[in-house]
Amino acid sequence: MPDIVQYRNLIGGEVKDAASGRLLDTVNPATGEVWARIPLSDRADADEAVVAAKAAFPAWSALTPDERSGYLKRVGNLFTEYADELARLESTDNGNPLSISKMVFDDMKVLWDRKAHETLEASTGRTVPLGPTTLGLTIREPYGVVAAIVPYNMPVAMLSNKLASALAAGNTVVIKPPEQASVACLRFAELVNDILPPGTVNLVSGLGDVGDAMVRNIDVSKVTMTGSSPTARLIQAAGADTLTPAVFELGGKSPNIVLDDADLDSAVMGLTYASIYGFNAGQACVAGSRILVQRGVFDEVLERIEGIAKSIVVGDPSDPTTSMGPLISQEQYEKVVAFIEDGKTETELLFGGRHGPEVVPHRPGGYWVEPTLFLAKDNSPRICRDEIFGPVGAIIPFDTDDEAIALANDSRFGLASGVWSRDLTRIHRYIREIESGNVWVNTYLQTRHELPFAGIKESGYGHDETIEFSREKGVVIAMPWAASGSSSATIFSQLD
Repeated sequence: MPDIVQYRNLIGGEVKDAASGRLLDTVNPATGEVWARIPLSDRADADEAVVAAKAAFPAWSALTPDERSGYLKRVGNLFTEYADELARLESTDNGNPLSISKMVFDDMKVLWDRKAHETLEASTGRTVPLGPTTLGLTIREPYGVVAAIVPYNMPVAMLSNKLASALAAGNTVVIKPPEQASVACLRFAELVNDILPPGTVNLVSGLGDVGDAMVRNIDVSKVTMTGSSPTARLIQAAGADTLTPAVFELGGKSPNIVLDDADLDSAVMGLTYASIYGFNAGQACVAGSRILVQRGVFDEVLERIEGIAKSIVVGDPSDPTTSMGPLISQEQYEKVVAFIEDGKTETELLFGGRHGPEVVPHRPGGYWVEPTLFLAKDNSPRICRDEIFGPVGAIIPFDTDDEAIALANDSRFGLASGVWSRDLTRIHRYIREIESGNVWVNTYLQTRHELPFAGIKESGYGHDETIEFSREKGVVIAMPWAASGSSSATIFSQLD
C-alpha cells in the first residue's frame, strides 16, 4: 500500500495541523481502504479560523472591486494548471468517475472569471431623488465573515461557488469541508493561500462540531450551507441566538415528467441519467428520482430506461470506461441498501437492487450499488417520499396533466423538476404550477452561473449568487440650505 498522505488546515495564511494534533482517516469508497488523513479539528480550530477571517476583513473589504476581481481571476487560473490533480484527488475521495470530475473542474475557471466580473455589481448602490433638497441613495456592503459548509458530492465545485461569491462581495470566509471528502478542498486551500491575503480564506476539516462552532460564533455574519434538511435545522437552531442569516440549498425528491408528446430519444436518456446514476451514483440533491410517465408512452419509456441502465458500467472511478462509481461511505451504502429493501416490500422491483461484491466482484471492499428502479402507483411508498441519495429511482404512471402536477407537488421538497414535451402550452402550465425552485424543460442538470439556483419548501431558500453576499444600506441626505425650488440637477451638482 502506498504511503498515506496527510493534509492540513488553512488558518490565517498558515497551513497547519489541528490544535489537538488529532487526525481523521479518509477512506477510498472504491476500495474501503484508508488512503489519506485529514485534521480532526474541533471548536478551538474553528474559533481560530473565525478570528483570522475577522482580522483580514477590513483590508479585504477595503479593496476596490477591480482589485478583488484581479485576485479572483488569479484563483480561477489555478484550474488551468491544477484541474487534473484536484480532479484525481476528489475522484479518489468521493468515488465520482474521474471523467465527470474533470468535466466539472474544467468549468471552474469559467465560474471564478464570472464571479470576478460581479465584484462591481455587488458594490453598486442606487440613487433615489426624494425632492429638490433631499437625496436618497443606497450603498452595498459585505456582511463580514461568511461561514460556508460544503457537501461531499462535488466538494471543490460547491466550495468554489460559495467562496467566489462571498469574496467577490468583499467578505472573508471560513469553510467547513465534508468530513467524507475533504482532501481536494484542503489541497485547493493550499493553492489559494499562495494568492490571497492571509486570513481571507480559512478552511478547517473535521466533524459536525466544527460547523456548529462556526455558525454559533458571534463574529460570523452569514452562513451558506449545501446539505440535508436535518442539518439545516441544526444550523438554524445553532444560529438562533445571533440571528445569523443563512442560505440553504437542501435535499430534493424531484419529479421528472414525461408527457406523451415528448421526444423520447432525448427524454429517456436525460431522465435515466438524472434519476438513477448521474453525478456521483445518484448522490445529487437535484436527482430527478421520481419519474412520472404518461400512460400512453409508459411501456416504451420503461423499456428504454432498462436498456440504458444495462449499459451503465459500475466500477473503478479512475477507469475511463466507468459510468458510475461507488457511494461515498459505508454509512451511506447501508442507508441506500435499507431503502432498496424497503422498496421491495412496498413496490415492485423492476431491475437492479444488487449491491456490494455482487456488483463489482474484483473490488469487494467498495460501496457499490447498481442502478435500481421500482414501480410505484403513487407517492405513498417511502422510496417516493424520502431523499435516498443513491442510484435508486421510482417510476409512476399517470393519465392526465392534472394528475401529473398533483403527483409532482405531493412532496415536502421543492428543489428541481423536469418536463419533457413538444407542446409549449402544456410546458408553460407545468412551469407555472410545479412547486420547485428550478424547472428544466427537455433537458436536465443543465445550468449556467448566471442563473439563480434555489429551492422552496424543505429544499431551502436563498442562493449563492454574489449579490446575496452584500447587503443594502439606505441613506437619506437632506440639504436644507439649498435654495427653495432648486432642481434635482442643482442638488446633484452640489454633491460632485
